[in-house]
Amino acid sequence: MNDTIAVVGGGISGLLLARTLRERGTKVVVLEKSRGLGGRLATKRVGEAVFDQGAQYFTAKTDRFAALVEAWRGFGVAGAWPGASAHRWIGKPSMNALGKFLAEGLEVKREAKVLGVRRVDNMWEVEIENQATLRVVQLALTAPVPQSLSLLKAGNVELPAGVASSLAALRYHPCLALLVTLSGASLVPAEGLALMGGPVRWIADNVKKGISPTGAAAVTVHLSPAFAAEHYAKTELELFSMIEPVIAAWLGAPVVNVALHRWKFSEPITVFPEPCVWLEELGLGFAGDAFGGARVEGAALSGWALADKMRA
Repeated sequence: MNDTIAVVGGGISGLLLARTLRERGTKVVVLEKSRGLGGRLATKRVGEAVFDQGAQYFTAKTDRFAALVEAWRGFGVAGAWPGASAHRWIGKPSMNALGKFLAEGLEVKREAKVLGVRRVDNMWEVEIENQATLRVVQLALTAPVPQSLSLLKAGNVELPAGVASSLAALRYHPCLALLVTLSGASLVPAEGLALMGGPVRWIADNVKKGISPTGAAAVTVHLSPAFAAEHYAKTELELFSMIEPVIAAWLGAPVVNVALHRWKFSEPITVFPEPCVWLEELGLGFAGDAFGGARVEGAALSGWALADKMRA
């Protein structure tokens, strides 16, 4: 694979980067450590209930991303959030549809956990758990920056001092998502509900959103960044007991089950001043929402920006 580019991370940045490179005639392989694609454009099924557990919606403020969203609408994988602002878009039938759609036609290795990367003879060697080492000509890291830096450290790769210090300074909020199954309909508004100043940041009813089937009441509860950071290691039942008084008025029916998803690097606290980093002398790039901005659109713009840099 000496003429191939490896993209580490199958979120929207990595997938759009890979698609753009492939459209320009480049051989590219995407390495994703999990089974799913799309990063925080994530959906989970618990019994019959279906939850959008990560990003709840996205907006389109730039012409380029708006054109992509319009194309997604045409293919039936995106649409407006029912009952919400016309500027809120969601995946159809759920958020993870977007990652699946973007991966079509790409060479994607799922459950390919990268353990480290190293520079050998002006090439990159990518060590993958329980798989053969890949040898590629260029490397793009689109996972959260702390994870990307740890891969370079594992391979004893040193970055230019200024870049290294700037990347090491980037920080992220964690996120805890409680996935609450109810025995009946909730009282959460169709457009979702933002709560400020307490342990809960956001509540959404996945049935009213059109994600979970009627009769499978599914409420996503995102805890606030400060609360998530303080209580990150707690279990779902411990967390639910702490926040139940805050959300009880919105549940409207008895709780049947509570599941939990942890996002250690959910939302960048600080954003790099450029939309990506491309180190041509190393054949190494970085992209993601810590460069483009803490939104789905920001991650997309960062992936495109890196593709443009690599082409140049």
